[in-house]
Amino acid sequence: MKKLFILIVICCVAGFSHAQHKRSHSGNPVFEGWYADPEGVVLDHRCWIFPTFSAPYDQQLHFDAFSSRDLVKWKKHPNVLTNKEVKWAKRAMWAPAVIQNHGMYYLFFSANDVHEGEIGGIGVAVSKKPQGPYKDALGKPLIQHIVNGAQPIDQFVFRDDDGTCYMYYGGWGHCNVVKLSADLLSLIPFDDGETYKEVTPEKYVEGPFMLKRNGKYYFMWSEGGWGLPNYCVSYAISDNPLGPFERIGTILAQDPNVATSAGHHSVVKGNGDDEWYIVYHRRPLGEKDANYRVTCIDKLEFDEKGLIRPVKITHEGVKKTKF
Repeated sequence: MKKLFILIVICCVAGFSHAQHKRSHSGNPVFEGWYADPEGVVLDHRCWIFPTFSAPYDQQLHFDAFSSRDLVKWKKHPNVLTNKEVKWAKRAMWAPAVIQNHGMYYLFFSANDVHEGEIGGIGVAVSKKPQGPYKDALGKPLIQHIVNGAQPIDQFVFRDDDGTCYMYYGGWGHCNVVKLSADLLSLIPFDDGETYKEVTPEKYVEGPFMLKRNGKYYFMWSEGGWGLPNYCVSYAISDNPLGPFERIGTILAQDPNVATSAGHHSVVKGNGDDEWYIVYHRRPLGEKDANYRVTCIDKLEFDEKGLIRPVKITHEGVKKTKF
C-alpha cells in the first residue's frame, strides 16, 4: 500500500509538471498568494515581479519576488528583503521597485505608512543578485518628509535614454518627481535648484509609473480607492519626463465578469518591436476583504495614434513568450 501511495504521488507531481510545461498561457493570477502593487521588470533575460505582500499593515514585514523566463512558469524567491534588514521599518512595507545599476540591484520600497513627524517613508536596499538578499543601504529613509502633500510611498524609478534616473512617488492624491544621484543613494537638485517637483495629474491617487515609447513619455497612475471596486489606472502623454501630464483617460478597470479593483500596475517590454505587458493586481469576484488581492498579467497595446487601448482583463492571461 505504501509503495502504491508513493507511486501515485510521483505520478501526480509528474503530471502537474508536464501540464505546467504544456501550458500555452500564463493564466491569471500568475502565481498563488495574496500579492499587490506588482513591479514587473526584465533583469538578466527573465521577467521579475516584486509585489507587496497583501495583508494587514502590521503583517507586511517582508517582500517575496517571482521570476519567469516565459510568463507561464514562475519561481518564488521568498524574503528577498525583510524588516530584520531594515531596522527602521516596523510595518506597512509596500510597493518595491527594482532597478539594475553598475552591476548591482537596487530595491526601493516604502515602510511604516508614514505621517509627518514619524519615522518612515521611502528606503533603498542593495544586492548583488536580483533575488537578493537585499541589505538596507542607508540605515534610514531616503525620503521621509511630506513634500507638496505627497505621502512618501509607491515609488517608481525610471531611467531615461540619457541615463538620468527619476523617481516618481506619492500617495494622498499628490505625486512628486525627484532626480537620483549616479549611485541611486541620494537626491540631486534639478537645473532650477528645486529637489522636489509636483507633477500631479487630474484624479491622481497613487501608484505612479513611467514608460517611454517612440520619444513620448507615458505617465500612468491609479485612481479610486485601493479597497474599492472603482480602483483603476489612467494615463497621460508628454514630451518631457517632468510633464505637464494632462489626463487622457482610463486604461485598466474592473470587469464585473472577471474581477474588481484592477490597479496599481507596472509595464514590461517583451522581445517584440512593440510587445508590452501590463502587470497589476485585482480582487477575485466574491472576495470582500480589501487585502485579498492577486497579481495578474494582460496585454498592453497602442493604437495607430500612439494612444493606449483599454486593457481587457482576462482569466487566460498572456501567451507563453521568451525573454
